[in-house]
Amino acid sequence: MDRPDSEFVFELAVCQWAERDWQPTHEGDAVLVARQLGTKRRRWDSIVLECDTTGLRRRAAFGPDAFDTDHLHVLRNAPAAWTYYRDALPDPGYPWRYVRESIHELADRDALETRKRGNRIEIRRKAPYPDWVNRIVAIENKPDLDASAARNLVPQLERDVALGLADEVWVATAATGDDVEPVLLTDMPAEAGVLTVDTDAGTAERVWQPRTLSPDEPGTRILERPDDGASGARFEYVDAEWKREKRLAIAERGYERGWRAYASTMRPDCRHFRLDRAQSGVFPYCDAKTCRPTQGECRGSCPAFEPEPPAWRSKGWPVEGGPGAAIKRLLDDRRRRQRPALPGER
Repeated sequence: MDRPDSEFVFELAVCQWAERDWQPTHEGDAVLVARQLGTKRRRWDSIVLECDTTGLRRRAAFGPDAFDTDHLHVLRNAPAAWTYYRDALPDPGYPWRYVRESIHELADRDALETRKRGNRIEIRRKAPYPDWVNRIVAIENKPDLDASAARNLVPQLERDVALGLADEVWVATAATGDDVEPVLLTDMPAEAGVLTVDTDAGTAERVWQPRTLSPDEPGTRILERPDDGASGARFEYVDAEWKREKRLAIAERGYERGWRAYASTMRPDCRHFRLDRAQSGVFPYCDAKTCRPTQGECRGSCPAFEPEPPAWRSKGWPVEGGPGAAIKRLLDDRRRRQRPALPGER
């Protein structure tokens, strides 16, 4: 039987709801949804990117793959006319040889033009890198927010609020139908919003509105908060420029991955794997276990795993490459639909 409390299934339901129904702050903005992204110290379950529609289309000219912070340093400062790269780019704060590596990687990706004049590398932008991200919304998914889960979650939310890397921070939990949702009785930071999600209907209700944070201002990174009631917390300040760079790097990874990339870590080539359409969206389903499996369960080491018969992958029957390949193509096509004007769009 299905397990509606599976955090993975709940996460997919939240992502599908957000893609359909999230209302951006700025009218006319486009919405992109991604999952399992963040920084080295913090990973969020779901991320909603509110994007300038024109900027999003201009971003597509650079292709579907993400750029890291080193690439972005070059792209955002690349000149319109041929210029020696050290004259064109601000001091990166790290050795220039890494900048040269980024320049060659960008040229290989056709995102930047380069030429050599004597022993000097000159660069020229192919197009201005656009300001395409307006807001980043982080969502922490906890379908079963019991007392223990709440105690573990509160310190994470406090760190998110203090750092202010996202514009808003939310907690999504399964709706119980009680007059007062249990999540509202927990000791959550007042700055964090609360969503209650009905995974069967594919709907969500905003039962507590978040406070808008300050991503353009310096933040505070809480390093340690002792729970003995006497010792002080350890923290450090984070400057606004670091936050701007990190936000854009997160958005880039979200642009590339989206939330449908789960098929790359599961086994759609198993004869028991299929996509199941429900009222709330489309979910992976295992006919052998008669459930919606998690990513940890759906792998080659699963005792129920059976590879697709070779005949399924040959002669174009029933679909080219077999059902597993067709599932990956379908999920990739759905992801690309949310990113208008991508080169080679089908």
